[in-house]
Amino acid sequence: MKDEEITLAVKKHYAGVARNEKSCCLSCGCGQNPEDLGRMLGYSDEELANVPEANLGLGCGNPLALGSMTMGETVLDLGSGAGFDCFLAARKVGPSGRVIGVDMTDEMVEKARANALKNGFKNVEFRKGYIHQLPVDDSSVDVIISNCVINLAPDKLAVFRDAHRVLKPGGRMFISDIVLLAELTREQRNDPDLVAGCVGGALLRDEYLAIVKKAGFRAETMHEDRAIGEAQYGGLPVMSLKLALRKP
Repeated sequence: MKDEEITLAVKKHYAGVARNEKSCCLSCGCGQNPEDLGRMLGYSDEELANVPEANLGLGCGNPLALGSMTMGETVLDLGSGAGFDCFLAARKVGPSGRVIGVDMTDEMVEKARANALKNGFKNVEFRKGYIHQLPVDDSSVDVIISNCVINLAPDKLAVFRDAHRVLKPGGRMFISDIVLLAELTREQRNDPDLVAGCVGGALLRDEYLAIVKKAGFRAETMHEDRAIGEAQYGGLPVMSLKLALRKP
């Protein structure tokens, strides 16, 4: 698929999720209660009780568990969806901190803004934009989080390079994402449902890590979770990769 076809397939799918026309990704936990899926991905019951309507069951891990955040920091969420991880981050950085969510889907941005207003989050804002062209100033962010979204971007090197641009020196990036353990067939790569379902556009593990390094990041911790990959995408050669990165 061409880049513009990938973007269109992803937008169409997640607009449907936001409108409650689709329950989740093609393979990631379909049929599971979002709360049960959240527990499997590493969220605590306390976290899951925080704005539960924002939990759409779309992740492949808990990126906030990969590192700490402190009061007053600025956090950016790449592909923020309905805002679930943003609202958790807002609790950690407090009223003196700031959280920015970026999503390319109008319906998701609207849903997230409604959730923020309903639940009184004054330190969280949502912006429409692409994660490879972030509507965020240079060197303005302390922490970036992303949950099962970078695999959806056609140009992943551009995503990491732009993340590097907006992070302050010494800034951190906490990611849960899907990577491949073996190459897909051409038919799988061009299947719109697999692309939108976090598989068709995923990279091989070593290729993903090479791009992270090329973009200028240093990996501080890495966890490979094959159990989550098997539970969510049984029969496909994928796993959840969890990274804590730092901008030197």
